[in-house]
Amino acid sequence: MSDTAPADIVPDTEHRGLVARLPRLPRDLAQLARFDRPIGWWLLFWPCMWGVWLAGAGWQWALLGWLLLGSVAMRGAGCVYNDIVDAKLDRQVARTASRPVASGRVSKKMAWGWLLALCLAGLVVLLQLRLLAQMVALGSLALVAAYPFMKRITWWPQAWLGMVFTWGLLVGWTQLRADNWDALAAMYAGAALWVIGYDTIYAMQDREDDALVGIRSSALRMGGHVKGGVALFYTGAVALWALAFWLYRADWIALLALLPAAGHLAWQVATLDGEDAGNPLARFRSNRWTGALVAAACFVVGNA
Repeated sequence: MSDTAPADIVPDTEHRGLVARLPRLPRDLAQLARFDRPIGWWLLFWPCMWGVWLAGAGWQWALLGWLLLGSVAMRGAGCVYNDIVDAKLDRQVARTASRPVASGRVSKKMAWGWLLALCLAGLVVLLQLRLLAQMVALGSLALVAAYPFMKRITWWPQAWLGMVFTWGLLVGWTQLRADNWDALAAMYAGAALWVIGYDTIYAMQDREDDALVGIRSSALRMGGHVKGGVALFYTGAVALWALAFWLYRADWIALLALLPAAGHLAWQVATLDGEDAGNPLARFRSNRWTGALVAAACFVVGNA
């Protein structure tokens, strides 16, 4: 942390200078919604783009703009909700102890108000969608509400996150079409495996603290086999994406569009180093490029 950064700036912020310049309350609210860590909303947004571009309706910039706004708002709302539920646990983990609710800088009452404001922004986006896509989007709420409790009852909360964080794929697709469900199902399953892989990498940062306070994660469950486990999940993701492309368009040439994304995931696994403190976070964040590469592949297959 820089000498001029306030002590409450969390260690893994991506915009330390910008956030540090904000007054205390806006800074805390920005951190609470993780606006200083855009990787989260990028990872939520990319599957939305996959669904839109694989649907074969062209660029759809206006729709993508709304879905991007929804991703920022709802990722922020999910983080606020998660921090309200996890405040006691967060106080016991070094990386999360300085979060606004856990540290007491933001009261739970104010956090609930901020959550409502973010949800209202999400509602504005929801109203731009057709009825089928609205119903699909609302179907994610139960999964989102249950997610913070998964780390208490299962070693695989990452699997639950895989269902939640890829839901935008279903929303983007159903906004434009209501067919080819087999291709959509394969794409969604592959996306879920991708999330399990990258969130396992993210969880590597907290293994010691999580073990001490009783938080469960796939990184702890796999023990010394994390690298092999991530490789397996990433391989499954690419295989299912290839199946989705084949079900959508039975053309071997179309499968070549996935090679850049597959190569990037292979690089992540090959260079993953749990002994280097900054390595897992860097590999996790690099998935914004995986998302972009898969989006490009979806556009090629859907619109060629």
